Amino acid sequence: MKKSRILGVGHYVPEKIVTNDDLAKIINTNDNWIVERTGIKQRHWFTPGVDTVTSLAKNASEMALKRAGVAASEIDFIVFATITPDYFIPGNGVLLQRELGMDTIGALDIRNACSGFIYALSIADQFIKTGMYKKILVVGAEIQSSALDISDEGRSSAVIFADGAGAAVLGAVENDQPGILSTHLHSQGEYAEELYCKDPGSSREVRLSPELIASGSFNLTMNGNAVFKHAVVRFMEVINEALEANKMDKSAIDLLVPHQANLRISQYVQSKLELPDEKVFNNIMHMGNTTAGTIPIALSEAWEQGKIKEGDLICLAAFGSGFTWASALLHW
Repeated sequence: MKKSRILGVGHYVPEKIVTNDDLAKIINTNDNWIVERTGIKQRHWFTPGVDTVTSLAKNASEMALKRAGVAASEIDFIVFATITPDYFIPGNGVLLQRELGMDTIGALDIRNACSGFIYALSIADQFIKTGMYKKILVVGAEIQSSALDISDEGRSSAVIFADGAGAAVLGAVENDQPGILSTHLHSQGEYAEELYCKDPGSSREVRLSPELIASGSFNLTMNGNAVFKHAVVRFMEVINEALEANKMDKSAIDLLVPHQANLRISQYVQSKLELPDEKVFNNIMHMGNTTAGTIPIALSEAWEQGKIKEGDLICLAAFGSGFTWASALLHW
C-alpha cells in the first residue's frame, strides 16, 4: 500500500489590502483594539468583477503544480474546501477543473469551514492509500468579505475574516518515504449556531426575500467567547491525539501550522506545547482568517521562507464552525 505526500504548495490572495486603519474609517474600531484581540494588522479582500473563489484557487493551484513539478493533466482528482462557493450549485471543484483545462476527473467539495483543508487532505490521503488515485489537488479557498456585517454591531467578525486561497498537490509514494502519517477528524454539532451563516437556507418557506435580507440572517454570526473557549481545548486534544497515534512527543514537532483563527489562540496552544517561536508559523497578522484557506496559505508561505525542510515533522491543526476540529501529522 502506498502513502501520500505533499509534493508542492501554493497560495494566492487578492491584491486589495485592507488595514485596521481602513476599517476604523467605516466602523467604530481602531488598530490597537483589533491587534489586542486578534493579532491582525491587515487582510486581503476581493475586488468584485476581478476576483472569484475560482480565480483565487486557480492561481494558488498553478503555483502548487509548478512547485510540485506536476502538470495539470496528471491530476486524477480534486478535493475543494470552501464555504463560500461562487455558485449555490454546482460546487467550486468543477469550476476549478474547467479553469485548469483538466480532463473529466472527479471533483469533490468539502464544507467544513475552518477545518475544511485538513478534512480535504484526509480524504485525499485515503484515496491515495487505497490506490484509487495517484495525484490529487487539494484546495482551500474563500471569499468571506462579501458576507461580513461591516458595521459597529458586526465588528467582532468584520475585523477578522479575509479572502484567499491555498493549494497542495498530493502524490503517491512508497511507505518508506516521507509523507502523511495520520489525520484526525471531529465534530460537535450542538454548537453549530455559535458560528454560522443562517441563510440562504433551503428549509425556509421562501428561500430569498427582502425580509430575510433585512433580518441580517445572511451575515456571519459568531459567539467569539464560546469559540475561543472551545478552540483552546480542542486544539490541544487533537494535536495530542496525532502525536499519541504516532507514538511521538511534542518535542518532535519541527513546525506547528495552526488554523489562523486568532493569534491569541495560537499563542495559547504554543505555550501549552512549550514550543519556541521558530516552531510555530503564524501569518494571521497580514492575512487575517481565510477559513479553509489559512492552513494551505500558511504552508506555502512557510515553505517560501525556508521554514519547512525535507523530512521535517509538520503538525497541522484546525478548529471552527460546526464545531469541527482536525489535525494532521506528516513528514515533509
